[in-house]
Amino acid sequence: MTAEVLVDNDVLLLEIEKDSPIAWLKLNRPDVHNCLNTKLLQAICDACAKLEQNKDIRVVIVIGSGAKTFCAGADLAERKGMTPGQTLDYLSLIQRTMCTLEALPQPVIAAINGPAYGGGTELALSCDLRIMLDSASLALTEVTLGIIPGAGGTQRLPRLIGKSKAKEAILTAKPIKAEEGKSLGLVHRLVQDPDKTLENGYNKALMQAALEWASEIAKLAPLSLKYAKQAIDMGYDRDLQAGLAIETKNYLQLLNSTDRLEGLAAFAEKRKPNYKGE
Repeated sequence: MTAEVLVDNDVLLLEIEKDSPIAWLKLNRPDVHNCLNTKLLQAICDACAKLEQNKDIRVVIVIGSGAKTFCAGADLAERKGMTPGQTLDYLSLIQRTMCTLEALPQPVIAAINGPAYGGGTELALSCDLRIMLDSASLALTEVTLGIIPGAGGTQRLPRLIGKSKAKEAILTAKPIKAEEGKSLGLVHRLVQDPDKTLENGYNKALMQAALEWASEIAKLAPLSLKYAKQAIDMGYDRDLQAGLAIETKNYLQLLNSTDRLEGLAAFAEKRKPNYKGE
């Protein structure tokens, strides 16, 4: 395992742990509920740029530290001192961060260890899959602060749960609790952990469940995961014929891949495939 950390004035902001084939992005500002200041957002962008090029990493997991909050969204203490121009720069950065995370070629799992507010929910929405403590919740609370979601919440949430339910969540600032999120298809797996035991500052049960899920996915063909994810994301808002054209283009990317031949050989030989992402 290799680990990188980003420190600001002796405060650890982000841990990047790579234990091939899985990488962890660990938000580590528990004293301020892992809220997203400028330096943490830039650190996430930088980490994604490295992970995008790392063929040994097949799944990425994002998790927050502590027992209280996954991520409380924007750092309002930092935002309070910003000029209007600096606020626009911050908005551009947080949007870019979410899009960068969303565009990773690897599947990305949000491991939601506690309530996620505002930009914390938008961070989770930018991931492909979501696993969540059954005591946690998601909430876009911006209308209570005189603003609206600005990191993709008004766009990604309707695409995931439908316009009507998204309007209810955003216009009332009502939290979506874990069970409701599961029933809406917004949350894929729930984890029970009444004791909320921490290991090195992170929820032990949630980390284990997320790791098991990521390990299952990591056994699959990485190029297939990449192009399937891309086809879904690029084709979702197109008409069917345009979407099928994207699907066909991505399918053809795999036609002469070593992994495709390995998959066919493994199936014929009744053994587990050994995919290399080639």
